Order: sequence, then structure tokens, then C-alpha cells
Amino acid sequence: MENLWLFTGFLGHNPYVQLIVHTIIAAFLSVLVAKMATRKLQIVPSGCQNVMEATVSGILYIGKDVANEEIARKYLVLAGSLAIFIFMANFIGIIPGFEAPSGNVNFTLTLALIVFIYYHFEGIRAQGLGHYIAHFAGPVKWLAPLMFPVEILSHFSRIISLAFRLFGNIKGDDLFLAVLLMLAPWVFPLAGFALLTFSAFLQAFVFMVLTYVYLYGAVTGQEEAL
Repeated sequence: MENLWLFTGFLGHNPYVQLIVHTIIAAFLSVLVAKMATRKLQIVPSGCQNVMEATVSGILYIGKDVANEEIARKYLVLAGSLAIFIFMANFIGIIPGFEAPSGNVNFTLTLALIVFIYYHFEGIRAQGLGHYIAHFAGPVKWLAPLMFPVEILSHFSRIISLAFRLFGNIKGDDLFLAVLLMLAPWVFPLAGFALLTFSAFLQAFVFMVLTYVYLYGAVTGQEEAL
């Protein structure tokens, strides 16, 4: 029954089909916004270019704050792409007739695994395999047998943290929106939609910040200082 409320409900009731379709829509919107912002670049930006330049500047500023300027610029493409894509994935769920793919744990788990694998890859590339693995043992050698499994569990818990934080918040927003529309179907609930838009932005922001934090820790080996 819930698919009858979706514009893409004619494609069937399979939740995985709906997930794929809405993920493609979110990706298309992300690319569309990027194309619109770079179509006619101007020295004095306006319109979409102005918004995207402010967005990129904001991401760089946050990256410098949680890591450093070198890492912020080096990983801007990854962090920025994730932030914009996740925001679009969150935002389309606010529009009646569409479903937020980020309200599906398969979507958020995939993004979390991408970040998890990539920051370990970058850590190994920056420090070397031996040195990177050694930092899991902690600074005190005799505590290494205890610290190593704790650190391993800590890193794997990041997958759960990234995936379920985003999934839980967006799924809760979807339920909140459904209740709003049932209670006031003929009155546009502006306050509720504004709150959900802020939540869509906030969750994308948190995911982007954590991506920078994990990359900084992996590349520099200074996770304990964060």
C-alpha cells in the first residue's frame, strides 16, 4: 500500500527497486546541480554557482577545522560529493511522492563501507602497511595484546555508527512527515518541512565531518588526539 503514495509506485512493490530508483534520482539531482553551477562560470558568481561556491568553501572550512588544510583540499572531492549526494538523498524524501534512499539501511551501509575501506587504504598508502597496523597496538607495548582487539572493534564500530546514525535519523524523519501529512493533509505544514530540511542538511554535514575525521586519523596516525 505504501508504494501507492510514490510517483514510482508503478514500478512495483519491491523495496529494492524503489531504493535503486530513488538513489538514481538523488545522484541525478547531485550531478544536475553541479552541472548548473559550472555551466557558465563567472568571476562574480550568481545563482547556482554562488550557492555551490559557498557550499564548497564551507566544506573546506570544516575540513580545515577538523583536520588540516592539506587533507581538507586533498579529500574535498570525496567529502564534498558525499555531503551533496547524501543531502539530495535526504531531501527528496521530504517531497511527497518520493522516498529518501537514506532511509534504507542498505544505502547507508554502502556509504559507510566506502568510507571505511577508503580511509584504511589511504592510511596504508600514507604510512605503510607495517606502521599503519602497528598503531593499532597503542603506544605501550605491553598493552598491545589488549589494545589491538579493542582498536579493531573500535574501527568496525564506525561502520555501524555511520550507517545507523544516518539511517535512524532519516527513517525517523520519514515517519514524522507521514504523521504530519495524516494529521493535516490539506494544510501545508511549513514548520515541519523546515525542520526536516534542516535535518537533511545536518545529517549530510555529520557524515561529511566524520569522513574527514577518519581520514585525518588514518593518514596522520593521530586518532587519539581527535
